[in-house]
Amino acid sequence: MTQTTGDDTPRPSFLAEVKDAVTPRATVLVTGTVALALLFIASYVGALHDPKPKSVPLGVVAPEVAAQQTVTRLENLPGDPLNPRALPDAATAREQIQNREIDGALLIDPAGTTDTLLVATGGGRALAATLETLVATLERSEARTFRTIDVAPADQQDANGLTSFYVTVGWCVGGYLCASIMTISSGSGRPTLRRSVIRLIVMALVAVIAGLGGALIIGPILGALPGNMAALWGTGALIVFAVGAATLACQALFGLAGIGLAILLVVILGNPSAGGALPPPLLPPFWRDIGPALPPGAGTWATRSIAYFDGNDTTDSLLVLSAWAGAGIAITLAAASMRGRQPARPAAGAPAGT
Repeated sequence: MTQTTGDDTPRPSFLAEVKDAVTPRATVLVTGTVALALLFIASYVGALHDPKPKSVPLGVVAPEVAAQQTVTRLENLPGDPLNPRALPDAATAREQIQNREIDGALLIDPAGTTDTLLVATGGGRALAATLETLVATLERSEARTFRTIDVAPADQQDANGLTSFYVTVGWCVGGYLCASIMTISSGSGRPTLRRSVIRLIVMALVAVIAGLGGALIIGPILGALPGNMAALWGTGALIVFAVGAATLACQALFGLAGIGLAILLVVILGNPSAGGALPPPLLPPFWRDIGPALPPGAGTWATRSIAYFDGNDTTDSLLVLSAWAGAGIAITLAAASMRGRQPARPAAGAPAGT
């Protein structure tokens, strides 16, 4: 139904104007955006609002009988916050902390009443503080005291040990934004095989530059994170490319909606589960389980290991990032190749045989 103006020119109804202002395609995109926003809130708040330790690996060094008694007491703490294991000596405890096999160790002094707690704030200050709180409760119940030694301390310029997480997030953002820009700039059409190859090559170049830039910023420029520059550069480049290739793969499968899927995987699910603000043992089960398999979690773990643990225990994380990169390449090229084999549709009004 239309209305007329004073000069008898038909004026569209309000409903028609609404349909013109907010097209069905725009409605779908807005609905998807609202859904992503709500998932963002649910994921971040769900992961970070109530940190509780669960099965934190803790070594116990003491004479055999005392060690077993302590392990038993720690195993029976309410909520199973610790996963204690007896170790033969302090050197083994330090080595396992440096190898990221355990997050701390309690050294019991059989000749006195003051024990020693080994922690590694480089792996997360929140986790080290949690271990201190749990051990303090145990020691008070035994009328004992303890001192804390930080065997892998976070750098003084690395406030709360979060630099490794922040730089990883920056690399991830660079990866999916660059891939998204290449997609959006050419419209909603899914790319050809040749265009996909070019985009992957460009993504690799971007990854090398962004990896180097990030490593320079956190290292020589700001002095915010120690560690081998070449290793940080390589890790950063792999993070950027893995996320970028995965984003291109999502777009190859689902068009522009694939960008939303990339945001869901990397930002909404990946960032809160990465172990940045809260190390993995303090996260709820769902986020703790998925974190190591997503680029932000794998990247944060690898970057922290390079900075504070001599690069130990990075193999699994680098394999995860490589898997995302490899899968992104394979899916992007396979999807483009499959479309290339489909017969072209004749133009409207053209004879079917032309």
